[in-house]
Amino acid sequence: MSTREAAPGRLACLGARVRSVVSAGRREGRPAPLVEIVLLLVVVLLFTRLHGAATGEAAVATANARVLQSIERALRIDIALGANRWLTEHPVFIQPVVLYYRLYYFVVLCVLVWIFIRRAGAYVRVRRTLVAMSFLVLPVFFALPMSPPRFALPGVVDIIAEHDILGGHAARGIESGQNVYSAMPSMHTAWSLWCAYAVWSAFRPTHPRAAWLAWLFPLGMAAVVLLSGNHYVLDIAGSITLLTVAIALTAAYSHLSRTGLRRG
Repeated sequence: MSTREAAPGRLACLGARVRSVVSAGRREGRPAPLVEIVLLLVVVLLFTRLHGAATGEAAVATANARVLQSIERALRIDIALGANRWLTEHPVFIQPVVLYYRLYYFVVLCVLVWIFIRRAGAYVRVRRTLVAMSFLVLPVFFALPMSPPRFALPGVVDIIAEHDILGGHAARGIESGQNVYSAMPSMHTAWSLWCAYAVWSAFRPTHPRAAWLAWLFPLGMAAVVLLSGNHYVLDIAGSITLLTVAIALTAAYSHLSRTGLRRG
């Protein structure tokens, strides 16, 4: 057999090996772990790069924050300054607030892994929702840069910067290339809402009442971002809207996919 004749066979063999590696561990409706790891790493990388690139001018972000503050005053929900002052007057709660604010990244990862391992039936839906949130929010960051209260509201103390357990300083985010003008919506609250949605989705069929306890986590995060001077009430409302839209789009996509399969 010539080299030219053997080439298609080698390519077929290589393709079979690639498919074997990609599909390794796939069972019970659960996607292949390797595929999921690569997909999520790509999503994290893209989100991080685009989020960092969305940094607007400080003057524009501050002007937008002033408008938001005026809206909150009109609605009588301008509690960011009062919440921050309460925390500074009760320093015993400062470290728990910082821990809650920082360690939620670990919670997001644990929920994602747990859903993948223990609740395969719900995993694809909640993962799609997470990815949808990540990309739906980016146009908002580009179009509406927003200074957080710690920058734009006189009297607010930057709690995280002064007591950061990671040794970093939130107020120096500009120097480290982070986007500090992305207060709207609050992604800390949004990711926490996603965690609650994922756990609630997994437990709802078997433990409908206990499943509602998952929503205490984003409720605590909402309090934390207000107390620490990182977000306004309307930022939290924006987070709720983001999750709602992501869930709706994910459901629509799933419906269209099922319809297409039936027609095919």
